[in-house]
Amino acid sequence: MDKFTNSAWFMRIVAFALAALLFISINFEMESDKKSLGLSTAPEISTETIENVPVEVYYDRENLVVSGVPETVDVTLKGAKSLLINAKNQRDFKVYVDLSDPAISMGDRTVTFKISDLNEKLVATIDPEYAEVNVQERVTKEFSVEAEYNSSLLEEGYTAGQPTVSPKTVKITGAKDAIEQISYVKANLEISKGLNETVNSKATVKALDRDLNKLDVTIEPSSVAVSLKVSIPSKTVSIAPKQTGKAKDGIRITSISVDPKEVTLFGSETSLEKIDEINLPVNISKIDGDTELELDLNKPDSVQKMSLGKAQVKIRTEKVDVDEENAEPVVEEEEPETEQKQEEQVVEEKPEPEEEDEPAAIESKTFNNIQIVPVGIQDDQDAELESDVTSITLLGEADDLKKITKDDINLTVDVSNLDEGTHDVDLAVTVPEGVEWELDSKTVSVTITQKDEET
Repeated sequence: MDKFTNSAWFMRIVAFALAALLFISINFEMESDKKSLGLSTAPEISTETIENVPVEVYYDRENLVVSGVPETVDVTLKGAKSLLINAKNQRDFKVYVDLSDPAISMGDRTVTFKISDLNEKLVATIDPEYAEVNVQERVTKEFSVEAEYNSSLLEEGYTAGQPTVSPKTVKITGAKDAIEQISYVKANLEISKGLNETVNSKATVKALDRDLNKLDVTIEPSSVAVSLKVSIPSKTVSIAPKQTGKAKDGIRITSISVDPKEVTLFGSETSLEKIDEINLPVNISKIDGDTELELDLNKPDSVQKMSLGKAQVKIRTEKVDVDEENAEPVVEEEEPETEQKQEEQVVEEKPEPEEEDEPAAIESKTFNNIQIVPVGIQDDQDAELESDVTSITLLGEADDLKKITKDDINLTVDVSNLDEGTHDVDLAVTVPEGVEWELDSKTVSVTITQKDEET
């Protein structure tokens, strides 16, 4: 064994083996290092498409407006897979359009997309390759804002006034061509169906051309405050008590009055025009004497609401002797007379008493806004009434009341003996015969002043 190990050939073989192992080890480590550094002599080539890459536009933003540049493009990269993965994840490259040249001309232009900050070992393809853009002078102009809303969304019977806007004007900036196309500047107020109250809200401002197409401009402020006053028409009418049923035997209705005498109705103007009074049926069949009732007011179908739902009714009566009313007259028997006496005497026949009709029921009718006329004004004086109209309620039989109109009623106040100052003066009332009247106030305040002397 010692002889074999001491052989020259043995030593040569061992040395060769060690040299081969060393070569293989060193070569393997170098190959690994190259791969880790991307320096492989045969790298894996691939492609990767990155979608929706933002596009930046470089131009004079203070004086120009550029339109037509898409917001994003798609970029396809080609190169080593490791570099592609890094570029896709980092997205540290930029796609841009350069219009920063001060000498750039206005109007339509075709521009090519460019890419920057991309690894030089990657090849990029941009889709689309170019864009048709428009370069215009930047213009700012002030416009008035008009608010609008959908009136069909108002609750039935309600109306709305003209909406008010604050601020009333806005500044609109954009391309000169776009500014010249502006025909309307609208702030659309969003409301919900069944609106029945005033609205105060914000509304976005839009600039529109003559065909109501929205224009690509900048509006400052972009929204405005809009106030829309919503209300419902109203009308005050009289409450007219209407007697129903038949009074009990021995009871006569002398008057029926209602408090309050008026009610305010709310609804559409066309509906209110047709209503002059609200009838209040009063059933007298169970009335035994003077009575006060609280009765419901019937709301007409065409009316949205009323200011009150009930009214107090005051009924005044009187007792009637039924036996006396229905008793037949008693005819006394006369003693027979001789023919001579019958011939000599002229028998005076008394007419039989007519049966009295049952007294007609008393009803009431209220007239509103009756003019009060001052009379007896001195030439050197002026007379001013605190109120020159009032309401009057007439009491009488239904047939008589039906014939009476406002023209049959005269209210006057005599100011002939009044000195300068304010006085409470009695009203003089003239109404047709057969009816009685009631006033809320039997006096009116009158102010007497001296006329200025003409020079």
